[in-house]
Amino acid sequence: MKSKLLKVSLIALLMVPFLIGIFAKIPVFTPRQQRKPPPKIIRTCCQFGSDVTMFGMPFRKLNAISAPALLGQHVYLGDKEENNGIIYTHRGGFIDVGHLRDQADWTAFLYFNILQNRSKQEMNIRLGREGGVKSLVVKNAPELTDRDRLAIAGHIAFDLSVWHELSTWFGVSYIPLIPERYSSFSPEDLYSNALGVLLGMDAIQSARPFEAAMTRAIQITLDTLMTVETIEDTKKCMQAVEGKWWTRRVPLPSGRFLINRYYDAYRPLQPWLIPQDEGHYVPKEIRLVDKTIEGRPLTDYYTLKIRTNFRVPVKKIFPERKTHEITNMDFPAMIRWVREDVARKEARHAGKG
Repeated sequence: MKSKLLKVSLIALLMVPFLIGIFAKIPVFTPRQQRKPPPKIIRTCCQFGSDVTMFGMPFRKLNAISAPALLGQHVYLGDKEENNGIIYTHRGGFIDVGHLRDQADWTAFLYFNILQNRSKQEMNIRLGREGGVKSLVVKNAPELTDRDRLAIAGHIAFDLSVWHELSTWFGVSYIPLIPERYSSFSPEDLYSNALGVLLGMDAIQSARPFEAAMTRAIQITLDTLMTVETIEDTKKCMQAVEGKWWTRRVPLPSGRFLINRYYDAYRPLQPWLIPQDEGHYVPKEIRLVDKTIEGRPLTDYYTLKIRTNFRVPVKKIFPERKTHEITNMDFPAMIRWVREDVARKEARHAGKG
């Protein structure tokens, strides 16, 4: 029975591009949406864990968990009826649906702008502030097809999601005085971001309107990844890794809330499955960052620049750097620095204990 179910799931996974991505179609944006990039925080979702406490509110339990039946229609840039949250899937681990939707929307915004400016040799666009001023340069090489431009847009969207993880580690927060370091490189973040990019790309190629295509893509993908059905099911999965991936012994926003963080942004992304699922389900790998165009990496066609603020320790990470400007090509080195910084903090904490 299990092998038959797995076979059906694999067939469904292979059918997703056929069901969703048949004809290329640009999503419809309002004039304001065309001009203005999405905000640094589109959907305020979701902290890992279950029944988590916040400092100063010990009797209030926080849960950011949803279920497939509760998810509303996808709305570009979000809507309160979306009912986003974290859902566990047997083949994709924990999925943060808010993160997923965010990166799909970023992919759509970037693709639209790249496509609208494809006659220009070089496109420049400002992307707002997040840990500094973000700007983007895209080179419209003559060999690029619209499908290539879509791949580039998705790659940029993923880089932006990586920068969000980095910037929150360095002190950027949505709510003033409430640090978000506790959620940086959370076990589900990078995988959910990459999955959102892929679904956004599929929705853009759909004959359906973008929002309707995303709604359908999310439904099909969650089924394919073998999602659990209820909020209680995901809670049980969270509890299965409590003490291993996260702890409720410290309240939010403690930096020690996460025990394990997922740093491998620029490798094929493997979802983290709970111990009970390992060896019983085939994890769905996502290969997003190793795509090429005629043998050239996608990063040859764009540069994401950030003129960082004082919170980002550029001089510590890159002692030879004369300015506070970084690019997407610096992200792997910055992630290594964060990983080492976490290890240093854990060693100091262990020494005190």
